[in-house]
Amino acid sequence: MANEEKPKQKVGFTIIKNDPTDGHKGYGIGSLSLENVSPLFIDVEEQEAFIDIGAMHARSEVERGIKFTTNPEDSAGGKDYWLVWITIDFNPEGPYYAGVAACEMVVNREKRRGYKILADHVNRMDKSMKRKILVDQMDEPSKKVLANYLETHNPEMWQRSSEQLHQDLGRK
Repeated sequence: MANEEKPKQKVGFTIIKNDPTDGHKGYGIGSLSLENVSPLFIDVEEQEAFIDIGAMHARSEVERGIKFTTNPEDSAGGKDYWLVWITIDFNPEGPYYAGVAACEMVVNREKRRGYKILADHVNRMDKSMKRKILVDQMDEPSKKVLANYLETHNPEMWQRSSEQLHQDLGRK
């Protein structure tokens, strides 16, 4: 089949940076803008938090070189992480943490195996983008690490954030 005869590819899921409609009603309607979403990792053992934008496409340093399965036994003895999707929004006072949703992940570097449920990660990113706070399944020390990170990263954004976020992270 020549290049001219290739079947037209269907537009599935498009991720773009800015406003997908930008005033027109054509191509890009229904696309998602991930401009205000950031992936934050929490290393449960080390009690530290760090942002790795590579997680947007499952190419973070934590995930690199690891074969992920949905079977927790495959990564037994591995290191526990929380991948937290953080969405920032704006109100008249300024930016604030609008959506925060955490996902579980285990990585065993020795075995080069990991545990995560990709559908859960995608759904939680979506919930974060819809301004939901989902941190209830996190352990208390990791919640403290997350709260400290968000508060020290930008105290003003932390203050403008919802009462639910403060309560769910044990700050009020």
